[in-house]
Amino acid sequence: MPSPPGDASLPAPLQRGKSLWVPVRWSELPGWGQDSLHEVWNAWVRGCERPAPGHAAPCAELRQLSIGTAAEQKAWVERRFQPYRVTEPDGSVPAGLLTGYYEPIMAASRTPTATYRVPLYAPPTGLRPGQPWYSRQEIDTLPAAQAALQGRAVAWLADPIDALILQIQGSGRLNVVEADGRARQVRVAFAAHNGHPYQSVGRWLLDQRAINEASWTSIKAWAAQNPQRLNEMLWSNPRTVFFREEVLSEFDARFGPRGAQGVPLTPGRSIAVDPQSIPYGTPVWLASTGATLNVQKLVMAQDTGGAIVGAVRADLFTGWGGWTDEAYLTAAALKQPLQMWALLPR
Repeated sequence: MPSPPGDASLPAPLQRGKSLWVPVRWSELPGWGQDSLHEVWNAWVRGCERPAPGHAAPCAELRQLSIGTAAEQKAWVERRFQPYRVTEPDGSVPAGLLTGYYEPIMAASRTPTATYRVPLYAPPTGLRPGQPWYSRQEIDTLPAAQAALQGRAVAWLADPIDALILQIQGSGRLNVVEADGRARQVRVAFAAHNGHPYQSVGRWLLDQRAINEASWTSIKAWAAQNPQRLNEMLWSNPRTVFFREEVLSEFDARFGPRGAQGVPLTPGRSIAVDPQSIPYGTPVWLASTGATLNVQKLVMAQDTGGAIVGAVRADLFTGWGGWTDEAYLTAAALKQPLQMWALLPR
């Protein structure tokens, strides 16, 4: 695709795996200049711990701008970066999709009890990346799978659907009571999965016309009314995620878990992307209007996920909390059209 006619100052488009990046002027970014850039600066600084290819030079200047004025930060971004509209590989502009994810906070036990009977496992010995291990159903039913996981439980939850949510989100915070009676909060982070494809239990229920909307509220209500079919629903998703426990210091608790880039996520400013379309560490101007959010702001590509596939696709990290907290409510409701512009150093 050629540069816009009459503007020789713009560089050529760039092919980026699953996307085409088409250069644009800053004035073409909806809402540019109205964002509070200081809110993204810490996320950007954290991202520069593992800079994207070609971003090392601006990353060296970034920290000095942390105390800059809004005007100084905006001028620096415009001077050091060229914005590119992210499109399909053929240059077409899709509707795009913005969803949300969060870090659940759940009660847990170190040992199985009458209430806490659903295990979260660390990776078993013998798990090989890229090679399928036992499926979710086999883990629940085969003695050989259960023997391989003996002693590997990190913690125990009360609800198998909560365990599934934790696996889909990829990390969470657990309020646990230790053997000595002390209560503390720890983080469990994604460590591995069993090599099977992810299948949505919501989609499984929708296909059977068992529910009208694929929300966790609807899924939990269906499970409560159909306990005899709970395992059938859970086993429709053969993928199981394994976790590692991380100490959650007072400082760490101010940030989200580490994303695929390897840096802590920042609520409202970190997104998961398809890394075959947008490299980790890339600043992205995001614009989306819908029933849940109206956003035009700068975010950082710092994570990915099994369902995050395609050119104009992003999952916004909304923070952490329980069922009634804003982080969950926003993430659960967010599903709306999306436009994206990647920023590349000049």
